[in-house]
Amino acid sequence: MGGDGSDESKRRPAASADPWAPGDGGFRREHLTEERMAALARLAAEQTGLTVLSEAEREASRRALLAGRRRGSGVWVFGYGSLMWNPAMRVAERGFATVHGFHRSFCLWTPLGRGSPDNPGMVLGLTSGGSCNGVALRLAPEAVEEETRILWRREMFAGVYRPRWLRARLGRRAVRAIAFTIDRSHERYAGAVPVERMVHALATASGRLGSSYDYLASTVAHLDQLGVRDGAMHRLLRRVESYRRGSR
Repeated sequence: MGGDGSDESKRRPAASADPWAPGDGGFRREHLTEERMAALARLAAEQTGLTVLSEAEREASRRALLAGRRRGSGVWVFGYGSLMWNPAMRVAERGFATVHGFHRSFCLWTPLGRGSPDNPGMVLGLTSGGSCNGVALRLAPEAVEEETRILWRREMFAGVYRPRWLRARLGRRAVRAIAFTIDRSHERYAGAVPVERMVHALATASGRLGSSYDYLASTVAHLDQLGVRDGAMHRLLRRVESYRRGSR
Protein backbone atom coordinates (compact mmCIF):
# COMPACT_ATOMS: atom_id res chain seq x y z
CA MET A 1 0.00 0.00 0.00
CA GLY A 2 3.02 2.29 0.32
CA GLY A 3 3.21 5.78 -1.18
CA ASP A 4 0.71 8.59 -1.40
CA GLY A 5 -1.10 7.46 -4.55
CA SER A 6 -1.06 10.64 -6.61
CA ASP A 7 -4.27 9.95 -8.54
CA GLU A 8 -6.17 9.18 -5.36
CA SER A 9 -4.84 12.22 -3.54
CA LYS A 10 -6.00 14.47 -6.38
CA ARG A 11 -9.55 13.19 -5.94
CA ARG A 12 -9.56 13.76 -2.18
CA PRO A 13 -11.21 16.90 -0.82
CA ALA A 14 -9.05 19.37 1.04
CA ALA A 15 -8.64 18.62 4.73
CA SER A 16 -11.30 20.27 6.84
CA ALA A 17 -10.36 22.84 9.47
CA ASP A 18 -12.50 20.76 11.84
CA PRO A 19 -10.10 18.26 13.47
CA TRP A 20 -12.79 15.59 13.23
CA ALA A 21 -13.29 16.14 9.48
CA PRO A 22 -17.07 15.49 9.65
CA GLY A 23 -18.44 13.21 6.96
CA ASP A 24 -15.02 11.76 6.18
CA GLY A 25 -15.80 8.43 7.79
CA GLY A 26 -12.42 8.31 9.52
CA PHE A 27 -9.10 10.04 9.93
CA ARG A 28 -6.85 10.70 6.98
CA ARG A 29 -3.11 10.83 7.41
CA GLU A 30 -3.03 14.62 7.30
CA HIS A 31 -5.37 14.80 10.29
CA LEU A 32 -3.00 12.92 12.57
CA THR A 33 -0.64 15.75 13.46
CA GLU A 34 0.26 16.88 16.97
CA GLU A 35 -1.53 20.21 16.40
CA ARG A 36 -4.76 18.63 15.20
CA MET A 37 -4.77 16.09 18.00
CA ALA A 38 -4.41 18.90 20.53
CA ALA A 39 -7.41 20.67 18.95
CA LEU A 40 -9.32 17.41 19.03
CA ALA A 41 -8.51 16.96 22.72
CA ARG A 42 -9.93 20.41 23.50
CA LEU A 43 -13.09 19.63 21.54
CA ALA A 44 -13.52 16.29 23.32
CA ALA A 45 -13.09 17.90 26.73
CA GLU A 46 -15.60 20.65 25.95
CA GLN A 47 -18.29 18.40 24.51
CA THR A 48 -18.05 15.22 26.56
CA GLY A 49 -15.53 15.66 29.37
CA LEU A 50 -13.49 12.80 27.94
CA THR A 51 -10.04 12.25 29.37
CA VAL A 52 -7.38 12.07 26.66
CA LEU A 53 -3.66 11.38 26.68
CA SER A 54 -1.16 14.15 26.08
CA GLU A 55 1.34 13.87 23.25
CA ALA A 56 4.02 13.19 25.88
CA GLU A 57 1.99 10.35 27.37
CA ARG A 58 1.38 8.81 23.95
CA GLU A 59 5.06 9.09 23.11
CA ALA A 60 6.07 7.42 26.37
CA SER A 61 3.70 4.53 25.63
CA ARG A 62 5.03 4.20 22.08
CA ARG A 63 8.68 4.20 23.13
CA ALA A 64 8.04 1.69 25.90
CA LEU A 65 6.51 -0.80 23.48
CA LEU A 66 9.04 -0.27 20.69
CA ALA A 67 11.87 -0.90 23.14
CA GLY A 68 10.94 -4.55 22.68
CA ARG A 69 11.77 -4.68 18.97
CA ARG A 70 15.05 -5.57 17.31
CA ARG A 71 16.91 -2.39 16.38
CA GLY A 72 16.81 -1.59 12.68
CA SER A 73 13.97 -3.99 11.93
CA GLY A 74 10.58 -3.27 10.46
CA VAL A 75 7.40 -3.54 12.51
CA TRP A 76 4.17 -5.44 11.93
CA VAL A 77 0.81 -4.07 13.13
CA PHE A 78 -2.31 -6.23 13.49
CA GLY A 79 -5.53 -4.60 12.28
CA TYR A 80 -8.91 -6.04 13.26
CA GLY A 81 -11.22 -3.02 12.81
CA SER A 82 -10.75 0.24 10.93
CA LEU A 83 -7.00 -0.37 10.61
CA MET A 84 -7.96 -3.02 8.04
CA TRP A 85 -9.42 -0.47 5.62
CA ASN A 86 -8.09 2.89 6.76
CA PRO A 87 -4.66 2.52 8.39
CA ALA A 88 -3.57 6.09 7.51
CA MET A 89 0.00 4.77 7.56
CA ARG A 90 2.44 4.11 4.74
CA VAL A 91 2.58 0.34 4.63
CA ALA A 92 5.27 -1.72 2.89
CA GLU A 93 3.37 -5.03 2.97
CA ARG A 94 0.04 -6.37 4.09
CA GLY A 95 -1.53 -9.78 4.36
CA PHE A 96 -4.23 -11.93 5.93
CA ALA A 97 -3.29 -12.79 9.53
CA THR A 98 -4.65 -14.60 12.57
CA VAL A 99 -3.91 -14.09 16.26
CA HIS A 100 -4.87 -16.55 18.97
CA GLY A 101 -5.91 -15.77 22.53
CA PHE A 102 -7.93 -12.67 21.57
CA HIS A 103 -11.06 -11.87 19.59
CA ARG A 104 -12.69 -8.69 18.25
CA SER A 105 -15.67 -7.40 20.19
CA PHE A 106 -17.84 -4.29 20.29
CA CYS A 107 -16.80 -3.44 23.82
CA LEU A 108 -15.93 0.26 23.63
CA TRP A 109 -18.34 3.20 23.93
CA THR A 110 -17.70 6.21 21.69
CA PRO A 111 -19.64 9.37 22.65
CA LEU A 112 -18.13 11.61 19.99
CA GLY A 113 -16.42 9.83 17.08
CA ARG A 114 -19.25 7.48 16.06
CA GLY A 115 -21.84 8.48 18.59
CA SER A 116 -22.97 11.40 20.72
CA PRO A 117 -23.10 12.08 24.48
CA ASP A 118 -26.85 11.32 24.54
CA ASN A 119 -26.56 8.27 22.25
CA PRO A 120 -23.05 6.78 22.43
CA GLY A 121 -21.95 4.51 19.65
CA MET A 122 -19.72 1.46 19.85
CA VAL A 123 -16.44 0.45 18.23
CA LEU A 124 -14.25 -2.61 18.38
CA GLY A 125 -11.64 -3.70 20.85
CA LEU A 126 -9.49 -6.81 21.00
CA THR A 127 -10.37 -8.76 24.12
CA SER A 128 -9.13 -12.01 25.61
CA GLY A 129 -10.28 -15.43 24.45
CA GLY A 130 -10.66 -17.22 21.14
CA SER A 131 -8.94 -16.05 17.97
CA CYS A 132 -9.18 -13.20 15.50
CA ASN A 133 -8.67 -12.95 11.74
CA GLY A 134 -7.53 -9.62 10.37
CA VAL A 135 -4.77 -7.89 8.45
CA ALA A 136 -1.08 -7.63 9.28
CA LEU A 137 0.54 -4.40 8.10
CA ARG A 138 4.33 -4.14 7.83
CA LEU A 139 6.12 -0.84 8.36
CA ALA A 140 9.50 -0.60 6.68
CA PRO A 141 12.50 -0.13 9.04
CA GLU A 142 13.14 3.44 7.91
CA ALA A 143 9.45 4.35 8.40
CA VAL A 144 8.87 2.88 11.87
CA GLU A 145 9.41 6.08 13.86
CA GLU A 146 7.18 8.34 11.75
CA GLU A 147 4.45 5.79 11.10
CA THR A 148 4.14 4.56 14.68
CA ARG A 149 3.81 8.15 15.91
CA ILE A 150 0.83 8.49 13.56
CA LEU A 151 -0.49 5.13 14.73
CA TRP A 152 -0.30 6.11 18.42
CA ARG A 153 -2.06 9.43 17.81
CA ARG A 154 -4.86 7.53 16.14
CA GLU A 155 -5.23 4.52 18.45
CA MET A 156 -4.05 5.93 21.78
CA PHE A 157 -5.82 9.28 21.70
CA ALA A 158 -7.80 8.49 24.86
CA GLY A 159 -5.73 5.60 26.19
CA VAL A 160 -8.56 3.07 25.86
CA TYR A 161 -6.23 0.35 24.55
CA ARG A 162 -3.24 -1.52 25.90
CA PRO A 163 -0.76 -1.91 23.04
CA ARG A 164 1.17 -5.16 23.18
CA TRP A 165 3.13 -7.59 21.04
CA LEU A 166 1.14 -10.59 19.82
CA ARG A 167 2.12 -13.51 17.63
CA ALA A 168 0.33 -13.27 14.29
CA ARG A 169 0.31 -16.00 11.69
CA LEU A 170 0.52 -15.09 8.00
CA GLY A 171 0.14 -18.39 6.20
CA ARG A 172 3.16 -20.52 7.12
CA ARG A 173 5.10 -17.77 8.86
CA ALA A 174 4.62 -16.14 12.22
CA VAL A 175 5.52 -12.54 13.10
CA ARG A 176 5.45 -10.39 16.21
CA ALA A 177 2.87 -7.67 15.66
CA ILE A 178 1.66 -4.67 17.62
CA ALA A 179 -1.98 -5.08 18.59
CA PHE A 180 -4.24 -2.67 20.45
CA THR A 181 -6.09 -4.69 23.06
CA ILE A 182 -8.85 -3.23 25.18
CA ASP A 183 -8.09 -1.78 28.62
CA ARG A 184 -10.84 -3.26 30.78
CA SER A 185 -10.19 -0.67 33.49
CA HIS A 186 -10.97 2.27 31.21
CA GLU A 187 -14.15 4.24 31.83
CA ARG A 188 -15.33 3.68 28.25
CA TYR A 189 -14.99 -0.11 28.40
CA ALA A 190 -18.49 -1.46 27.86
CA GLY A 191 -18.10 -4.90 29.41
CA ALA A 192 -20.83 -7.46 28.81
CA VAL A 193 -23.44 -5.33 27.05
CA PRO A 194 -26.86 -6.95 26.48
CA VAL A 195 -27.13 -7.70 22.78
CA GLU A 196 -30.31 -5.61 22.45
CA ARG A 197 -28.50 -2.53 23.74
CA MET A 198 -25.54 -3.19 21.44
CA VAL A 199 -27.81 -3.56 18.42
CA HIS A 200 -29.60 -0.30 19.26
CA ALA A 201 -26.32 1.59 19.58
CA LEU A 202 -24.91 0.20 16.34
CA ALA A 203 -28.14 0.87 14.48
CA THR A 204 -28.77 4.44 15.65
CA ALA A 205 -25.61 6.17 16.89
CA SER A 206 -23.72 8.64 14.73
CA GLY A 207 -20.94 11.11 15.43
CA ARG A 208 -18.26 13.31 13.91
CA LEU A 209 -16.49 10.41 12.19
CA GLY A 210 -19.63 8.75 10.87
CA SER A 211 -22.09 6.17 12.16
CA SER A 212 -21.51 3.05 14.21
CA TYR A 213 -23.52 1.17 11.58
CA ASP A 214 -21.08 2.17 8.83
CA TYR A 215 -18.18 1.10 11.04
CA LEU A 216 -19.74 -2.35 11.50
CA ALA A 217 -20.68 -2.66 7.82
CA SER A 218 -17.14 -1.72 6.74
CA THR A 219 -15.69 -4.30 9.11
CA VAL A 220 -17.89 -7.02 7.62
CA ALA A 221 -17.15 -5.93 4.05
CA HIS A 222 -13.42 -6.21 4.65
CA LEU A 223 -13.78 -9.56 6.38
CA ASP A 224 -15.60 -10.69 3.24
CA GLN A 225 -12.63 -9.53 1.17
CA LEU A 226 -10.41 -11.70 3.38
CA GLY A 227 -12.73 -14.67 2.88
CA VAL A 228 -13.98 -14.67 6.49
CA ARG A 229 -17.74 -15.24 6.33
CA ASP A 230 -20.68 -16.11 8.58
CA GLY A 231 -18.88 -15.16 11.76
CA ALA A 232 -20.04 -13.19 14.77
CA MET A 233 -19.72 -9.84 12.95
CA HIS A 234 -21.89 -11.06 10.08
CA ARG A 235 -24.59 -12.27 12.47
CA LEU A 236 -24.46 -8.98 14.33
CA LEU A 237 -24.77 -6.99 11.11
CA ARG A 238 -27.88 -8.96 10.13
CA ARG A 239 -29.48 -8.14 13.48
CA VAL A 240 -28.59 -4.48 13.20
CA GLU A 241 -29.96 -4.24 9.66
CA SER A 242 -33.18 -5.94 10.77
CA TYR A 243 -33.49 -3.41 13.62
CA ARG A 244 -32.93 -0.53 11.22
CA ARG A 245 -35.61 -1.81 8.86
CA GLY A 246 -38.06 -2.23 11.71
CA SER A 247 -37.48 1.28 13.06
CA ARG A 248 -38.34 3.02 9.80
